[in-house]
Amino acid sequence: MPYISTTPAKLLNPCTTDQNCTSPFSYKNVLSLTSNGNLFNELVGKQQISGNLDSPEGGFDAIMQVAVCGDHIGWRNVTRLLVFSTDAGFHFAGDGKLGGIVLPNDGKCHMQDNMYTMSHYYDYPSIAHLVQKLSENNIQTIFAVTVEFQAVYKELKNLIPKSAVGTLSSNSSNVIQLIIDSYNSLSSELILENSKLPEGVTINYKSFCKNGVIGTGENGRKCSNISLGDQVEFEISVTAHKCPKKDQTESIKIKPLGFTEEVEILLKFICECDCQESGTPDSPECHFGNGTFECGACRCNEGRIGKQCECSTEQVSSEDMDAQCRKENSSEICSNNGDCICGQCVCKKRENPNEVYSGKYCDCDNFNCDRSNGLICGGNGVCKCRVCECFPNYSGSACDCSEDKSSCMASNGQLCNGRGTCECGRCKCTDPKFQGQTCEMCQTCVGVCAEHKECVQCRAFHKGEKQEGCDTQCAHFNLTMVDSRDKLPQPGQEDALTHCKEKDVDDCWFYYTYSVNSNSEVNVHVVKDPECPSGPEIVPIVAGVVAGIVLIGLALLLIWKLLMIIHDRREFAKFEKEKMNAKWDAVSIFAMTGMVGCYCTALLDITCQQFPGHTVMVYPTNKYSFF
Repeated sequence: MPYISTTPAKLLNPCTTDQNCTSPFSYKNVLSLTSNGNLFNELVGKQQISGNLDSPEGGFDAIMQVAVCGDHIGWRNVTRLLVFSTDAGFHFAGDGKLGGIVLPNDGKCHMQDNMYTMSHYYDYPSIAHLVQKLSENNIQTIFAVTVEFQAVYKELKNLIPKSAVGTLSSNSSNVIQLIIDSYNSLSSELILENSKLPEGVTINYKSFCKNGVIGTGENGRKCSNISLGDQVEFEISVTAHKCPKKDQTESIKIKPLGFTEEVEILLKFICECDCQESGTPDSPECHFGNGTFECGACRCNEGRIGKQCECSTEQVSSEDMDAQCRKENSSEICSNNGDCICGQCVCKKRENPNEVYSGKYCDCDNFNCDRSNGLICGGNGVCKCRVCECFPNYSGSACDCSEDKSSCMASNGQLCNGRGTCECGRCKCTDPKFQGQTCEMCQTCVGVCAEHKECVQCRAFHKGEKQEGCDTQCAHFNLTMVDSRDKLPQPGQEDALTHCKEKDVDDCWFYYTYSVNSNSEVNVHVVKDPECPSGPEIVPIVAGVVAGIVLIGLALLLIWKLLMIIHDRREFAKFEKEKMNAKWDAVSIFAMTGMVGCYCTALLDITCQQFPGHTVMVYPTNKYSFF
């Protein structure tokens, strides 16, 4: 399991917050494979998180148990998919030693009560061990991981055949689509594998895939981009480099990864040739009769070795013999890769029969060449004496440099758009301003339209900054004038077509297209009549100004009139109010003789007026009268 705290409280609840977490565990089988979706959702929703002290997780333990515990998991005899979802890295073989666990994983099922019980006893499995068990049980793996760990699991994918990696969103909402896409990717690739080969037997594959693609070496084991109904072929050659110790029949099983169907090949070794029937026993050709001379060579008697059977296997190596087994200026006998017997190096055998030491001093081998993508010579060459001999169209120390230039060809037919060189199937842009797969992008460059604006203007309309030197500076393209914008070439009619709209020196818009054909010829089509803005119309402008002034004047007069009316009404109301509040002192004088009427003004000046024959009564505003 991942590294955990052994504090008793942390063993019950490993989380540091108030959150209630479940106890640490390595792998728990919550539910066997079922078609009951509701039960699956219910049990998943009930799961609690756990915690540990480090970031990597013990996912390899879980993958191993899922692969080998078929009865607990409920695998059927169909295509098997294992979806491994995580947001962290993984522990692998050797990490358990830090916790005192030194026993390697045994690759067996250890499930009790749906729990893996031997995480404290066995180390994490190695990648090679997982590959073996996944292959034996026909399981294809899909790694659904967050974007932070994409690089790690893509490298793991390169080591596990028939596996895929997908990017899991932060809330895992895309997991269904991720599984669908990954399954489609896995089902479009066919990879053959074989069982363990008998000693001294090698096998080579050659594939004949779609579109005439032929694969050899490691690439001969697989075909990609296969659809339903496609037919591919494999040519398999089996070579025996020596006869078995016992005259027995061996077998090899070959099957496609992820499938149960397989082909079994029975090997019958032919170890005797016709010429052996006429061999000469105890021939003098074989060092005084120490062997049988047959088929042009000595077959030594038991206990004798050498080309002519000149040495005994019991002989002790002498200094003279050892000197013949050392390279010049070297103290290593047979390069430490063999034994010196009879002055000749007999190279050691390796566990893998495909890995061979060779050479006079056993200084060569076929497995210590440079690798690419985890494969010797990148799967595109043969390792000979620690140097890769690449297949056609490949180069480099690890044969990882493809000489196929199709990926460097731009849409206009130019190599890297003429701005770089094609190295190992990729464009290396000579101008640092350009980038992209074919050096097509330039973040700091002006566009095609702005770049050729002046030349198009001078060639088409005989004006602009380059008018004087137009014939010499702007002769690099073919010019065609068209009547309207509808007559300009449309996408699909010309290669690398760009539509442009620019302003000339007269502030008129002119339209043109710029294209480059497969012969690197530049063609420019220009609309012959620019779109110029019309001049101002004086009469409507003057009339509008005058009308505006009149309207503004009328509006000002109306506003002034309205304000005056409001002001007058306020003054009148004020006057009325003062009039009501004023107190008048008035006196009426009644005189019988002379009929004199008197009244008082507001200033208390008494004014009398004589009215002959009448009696005058004066009533002041305060309604007091005097008689």
